[in-house]
Amino acid sequence: MSASGGTKAIVAALCANLAIAVAKFVAFLFSGSSSMLAESVHSLADSGNQALLLLGGRRARRAATPEHPFGYGRERYIYAFLVSIVLFSVGGMFAIYEGYEKIKHPHPIEAWYWPVGVLVFAIIAETFSFRTAITESNQVRGALSWTEFVRRAKAPELPVVLLEDLGALVGLLLALLGVSLSLATGDGLWDGIGTLCIGVLLILIALVLAAETKSLLLGESATLDDQRKIADALVDGDSVTRIIHMRTLHLGPEELLVAAKIAVPNDDTAAEVATSIDAAERRIRAACPIARVIYLEPDIYRTPAADDGPPRPSRL
Repeated sequence: MSASGGTKAIVAALCANLAIAVAKFVAFLFSGSSSMLAESVHSLADSGNQALLLLGGRRARRAATPEHPFGYGRERYIYAFLVSIVLFSVGGMFAIYEGYEKIKHPHPIEAWYWPVGVLVFAIIAETFSFRTAITESNQVRGALSWTEFVRRAKAPELPVVLLEDLGALVGLLLALLGVSLSLATGDGLWDGIGTLCIGVLLILIALVLAAETKSLLLGESATLDDQRKIADALVDGDSVTRIIHMRTLHLGPEELLVAAKIAVPNDDTAAEVATSIDAAERRIRAACPIARVIYLEPDIYRTPAADDGPPRPSRL
């Protein structure tokens, strides 16, 4: 994912959510709708989440230090994980509590035009934000389905914004349905049910985000496509005859560590092996530019050694 594309989507979502949060809270003050209160907290939490994503992107650009020799690229994963926690606790749990209280103590909605007008405005603003996130995602997701893109993306910002905006739009529709039913029946119970549904939706989205960002925090390998590119570039059939085993690890969304034990001709001199390794590193970086840290260990191919370790790329 390009950093500029992710930042554009985050800023669009931040601007939309700040405006929507203020509008929803004003509507709550005039109407007393619990859906409006839950939705205003939801939008406020989303605004905080986008601020966290921007902060994570900025901190991840810090230069490597002796204490952190591989840099700070994973800070983007940490802040994305914090987003899922905020969405779960501040957004989801608050909405469930507010919905329960409204169901337990229902009261009619006053000044109905405030919540309805604000919800229509919010739907328009969230649609703009969601459209921006879709446009930026389409530039990088290639042939992946939306589910595959969310699950496989190494840069967390666009999947987070996509899921947040989707949840916001569905939540707004639930709030509009709850308010409409309360107005039609004169029973505030429907407003509480709508609020409760919003809370459940936010918690489900938070759990999905937490699972995906947790996987990134633990450390994911390169995509299968990048692994194939690296394997094809590494083996030239002359100075490097095969890969004995290889490991890859994302140090950040655009930083990849490659470590491999490679087979070299058994009659090569030390100088020839060093030249072969330098050439192999150049080929890897040309084939996969995000391969920033490369460690290659030369060895003589022996069948028992080749049988050790996990499965290797299909080229082997």
